[in-house]
Amino acid sequence: MASDPVRALVLEPDLTHRKGGSGRGEAALTERSAEGRLAETVGLAEAIALDVIGSSVVRVADPKPATLFGSGKVEEIGLAVRVDDIGLVIVDHALTPIQQRNLEKAWNAKILDRTGLILEIFGERARTREGRLQVELAHLNYQKSRLVRSWTHLERQRGGFGFLGGPGETQIEADRRLIQERITRLEKDLLQVKRTRGLHRKARKKVPRPVVALVGYTNAGKSTLFNRLTDASVMAEDLLFATLDPTLRRVELPGGMEVVLSDTVGFISDLPTHLIAAFRATLEEVISADIVLHIRDISHPETEAQATDVADTLDALGIDARDTSHVIEVWNKIDLLVPDQRQRMLDRAEEGGPYPVSALTGDGVAPLLAEIARRLTANRQVLRLTLPPSDGALLAWLYRSCEVLERDDDEDGIHLTIRIPPKYADEVRQRCAIYVDGRMRPQKDAERSL
Repeated sequence: MASDPVRALVLEPDLTHRKGGSGRGEAALTERSAEGRLAETVGLAEAIALDVIGSSVVRVADPKPATLFGSGKVEEIGLAVRVDDIGLVIVDHALTPIQQRNLEKAWNAKILDRTGLILEIFGERARTREGRLQVELAHLNYQKSRLVRSWTHLERQRGGFGFLGGPGETQIEADRRLIQERITRLEKDLLQVKRTRGLHRKARKKVPRPVVALVGYTNAGKSTLFNRLTDASVMAEDLLFATLDPTLRRVELPGGMEVVLSDTVGFISDLPTHLIAAFRATLEEVISADIVLHIRDISHPETEAQATDVADTLDALGIDARDTSHVIEVWNKIDLLVPDQRQRMLDRAEEGGPYPVSALTGDGVAPLLAEIARRLTANRQVLRLTLPPSDGALLAWLYRSCEVLERDDDEDGIHLTIRIPPKYADEVRQRCAIYVDGRMRPQKDAERSL
């Protein structure tokens, strides 16, 4: 029989009125309402099947080093915890180890701050070995600084020689040492994962398929769009962090070009730095992508703030989210807008973006795919060749390295029209010079002559 879900209380500390800032960053505070942050945190809690009994915004004019909240508010919340039999209190703010310990003592309940909650979700969502390694590494780095707890076993162990012994090693030091040893082992394992991913990317580059990566705020609809474009069955639900492990699939664009589409973990505001570091092996798929699609939930009331959070995370990865030549902005979920507004968006869509789409219904997807194809072929040359049937090695290399747009075999030989990735242009010139039907031309000129 399944156990009853944990009864939880969600608290959103509102430090916006405090003099000198909140610790969250003034920009974030001006963009997001406390109620919006609270709703998102409740969604995070529900994503791991917690029974959220209550939620509230708590004004904090003067944060206390020991408990964050004032003593009166601590007593008031403690009474609600006891009356409603709350087993878990989620505080949507970064808590110090001391604050976490003191609040657990005062409320006699488990406390999770924002980082701890995100780690719990990631731990439940991870399915692959790589995902589990990354989650465990992030969790251990988080726990390493939180061994200042009220556990009774953290007393000094006996050490040294003889009956009385010396000062020995405290249990907390032993725990910290064991955690560090495990972290070191995980980092080595993830280094191997990074090497393996690098080899996979290197193998993919031998076949000229560009990579298009989907990024966006959690629950922006990336996985739904991924499924729409690839006919895949990646988990896609109206749920925060529904997808954690990266997925790659091939997609054929208009004109016949094949690309590799990569779905990645969703971003979120105040994403802990060590979480970004732990998932860097996964996010390298984004870093190495030829095109990045920034998926936005345009129907969300705080879509602009979410876009800023995604841009900040991409900046941390070394990607300029404002570089429109590399990043295409996609306004998803237009099906949730009123009909007139949705139609106006579709009518105003211009070449270069942003592109309004509905991953659920497919509206606007065709122009988006056409734009991806246009960008990927803009700097590629098209060439016509006539190869002798005897040169099978060159024919095979052209199929591996270029896109074969047309082929016609007759008594004169094998007539090919190929599109050449920039990195192979010089080699094609060298190997195919004697077989060229016409000079190499830019993509648009060549297409007009085909």
